[in-house]
Amino acid sequence: MIDSIKKVVKQNQGVKCSFRFHGPRNQVDEFYGVIVDLYPAIFTIETDNKKIKTFSYSDILTRSLEILP
Repeated sequence: MIDSIKKVVKQNQGVKCSFRFHGPRNQVDEFYGVIVDLYPAIFTIETDNKKIKTFSYSDILTRSLEILP
């Protein structure tokens, strides 16, 4: 399951995407960014305002992070 998520993330590397993150206490953060770096357990996204956000592949598995079309 994680391997298929890693493939999807790798396919979207370098492509501007829309993301939705479901944080604590029902907070939802929507932002645009580019997946910059891939690591064995995490990946980084550079947002439009040049901030770096780090997520794990399990964030996608648990639907905390969504990559939107």
